[in-house]
Amino acid sequence: MRLIAEDGEVATLLLSLLFADEGFEVVAAPAVCRVPPLGLLESLPAPVRERALVWERHVREVETGHPGGSGAAGPARAEYDPEMRTLAQREEAKAAELSAAGLATSAVTVRRMRARYRDGGVWGLVDQRAARPRSALGRADERVVAALREVLEAGQERSSGTLGRLRMYTERLLAERHGHGAVPLPSAATFNRLVHALADGRGLLGSARQRRWRSARPAPPFVPTTVMAPGELVMMDSTVLDAFVVLDDGVVERPELTIALDVATRSICAAVLRPKGTRSVDAAHLLAQVMVPAPMRPAWPEALAMERSVIPYERLLSVDARLEGAAARPVITPRTVVVDQGKVFVSSSFVAACGSLGISLQPAPPGNGPAKGHVERTFSSINTLFAQHVAGYTGSHTGERGRDTEGEAVWTLAQLDDLLQEWIICGWQEREHDGLRHPMMPRRALSPNEMWAALVAVCGYVPVPLGREDYIELMPVKRQKINDYGIRIDYRTYDHQVLNPYRGEASPAADGLWEIHYNPHAPGQIWVRLPKPGQPRGHGWQTVPWIHHTLVTAPFTDFTWQHIRRTVAQRSSRVQHEHDLALALRELLERAAAGHGSRRDKVVAARARAHGAANADGAVWGLLYGQPPQTEADRPSEDDALGHGEDLFDEDEEEETADATGGGFQPLGPADARGVAAPGTKGDQARPARDSSVTVYDPFEESLRW
Repeated sequence: MRLIAEDGEVATLLLSLLFADEGFEVVAAPAVCRVPPLGLLESLPAPVRERALVWERHVREVETGHPGGSGAAGPARAEYDPEMRTLAQREEAKAAELSAAGLATSAVTVRRMRARYRDGGVWGLVDQRAARPRSALGRADERVVAALREVLEAGQERSSGTLGRLRMYTERLLAERHGHGAVPLPSAATFNRLVHALADGRGLLGSARQRRWRSARPAPPFVPTTVMAPGELVMMDSTVLDAFVVLDDGVVERPELTIALDVATRSICAAVLRPKGTRSVDAAHLLAQVMVPAPMRPAWPEALAMERSVIPYERLLSVDARLEGAAARPVITPRTVVVDQGKVFVSSSFVAACGSLGISLQPAPPGNGPAKGHVERTFSSINTLFAQHVAGYTGSHTGERGRDTEGEAVWTLAQLDDLLQEWIICGWQEREHDGLRHPMMPRRALSPNEMWAALVAVCGYVPVPLGREDYIELMPVKRQKINDYGIRIDYRTYDHQVLNPYRGEASPAADGLWEIHYNPHAPGQIWVRLPKPGQPRGHGWQTVPWIHHTLVTAPFTDFTWQHIRRTVAQRSSRVQHEHDLALALRELLERAAAGHGSRRDKVVAARARAHGAANADGAVWGLLYGQPPQTEADRPSEDDALGHGEDLFDEDEEEETADATGGGFQPLGPADARGVAAPGTKGDQARPARDSSVTVYDPFEESLRW
């Protein structure tokens, strides 16, 4: 390439270097040819699109002599032959041809269409009036649109209303900002169309529940969570079961169901059925049930045993002796637990319980069900597969409820819980789930047990033994002083002679307060962490009873106590008021047991007995280890329960050996769950210890054996 400068100097350089220079530019160069937006042509009306394609053939014939372009075969027509006619003559011939066909066209129009085709291709030949972007808002005033959008967004958390209320609020907002009558509103029909155009796509006109969900939803895009190991992600949630149960004294009520669902295997790891008023201790019990085998209950058939299922029972039994006689439900150790913002799951006791077990707690956004959609969908499956077949089924809402549903209820809470636990093992864990697919068998759906058996061969299995101290650690915690009168919690005083050396003393902790754990479902006693005599760094749990435990012998809960506190006014000293509360509590329980009192009193007492039946004498904790219910003959005497007959701090530092079955720990007895020694045993013998010889599952070694 030769370049001539303004002063006449001539320079020669390679063409590639000229094109590569950043300052090189071709002045008045034609537009770069681009691929026409063929996708936009499909959005146009058919007549507009056909007209543009027809004009493309005419323009090509004028420029090349062939309607299909220069590469088309065959001779060109004489009036459009480029070798015989000039471009102007061809334009005139095309205008005359179109005019004769009924489309009045001039040579200037043909020339203009040629220029548009050269710049924009087929899209340049489209009638741009049909290609104008359409607005769903039409020609509405922007001030009206802005005010209406603000009113819609402000009403996401409010109760649903009519379109007339939206019109009134919008008119009021416009008057405040622009003056009364400055911005007129359109007609009612136009305003309603404008409301739907703004709200339908964003869900601002749905139900109050849908609007709250959309407002709480995080900003997209959403990335699906991939879970590849059991326990990697476990979701917990509570709901009111759609079935009535019969409590004591014939009180009929819907119970609350709390479950833990493993996302990787879709296994219902544990389920807790309680009367209304689920507490954080119930969530802690649920957490403990997930990590221990489910025992076979007496009335269950042998087909529900783990040894009869697809789970590799023999190999796992050599790792964890607790699996002997267990039901066919996987034992899963959670790593991450997803919960909602309910008080039960965000309480300090549940957070501390997860921390002590090495579990990461992940709260979901408030009011956002899809964040834990797996467990929400499981509740729906429980409703359709189990609850609707139970006597006393209520339906999902009152519109689906029968006429005398309460009269159909025949199952007690314990009976319904037994049915539910049996259905989980035989109806859910063995049922094929469409969301579970094996990589080597993608066309076959697997059951939760089959999926767990496939994943445990890859991820391994590590047993996590839990002992008595773990049970106490899962309870709600308080930090208080030990006064001369003992320990007072919510107008209940707890006292025992073992507190004598520590009354008025500060604890070794940094805050100087003593650590106290309690069970809201059995507030008749508490556990206090006290130092061991002669061991400055040692500590142990001491059970301290309520001073009025002999006055109120029937089971009660913190819910029952709060009901009494609201009904009994304080008319004397604090000590006498506590005695009055205890008398009122005993009277309420006796009155409700005899069938007297108001319906509210009966419901409160029935809930107390239902919770007490599940928690008395450590029945819940004993059930985790397959411990049979305690009989009256096996119950310790009152002196033993208060700790008068044994040295409460007599504990051995050496670990106990495994029992005859080879397990990592001894089963807890009912008295152990309450924090005292069973009759005929020493305190150090009744407390199970962790076994340091617990085997760790090696998946590589197991792959050779299987």
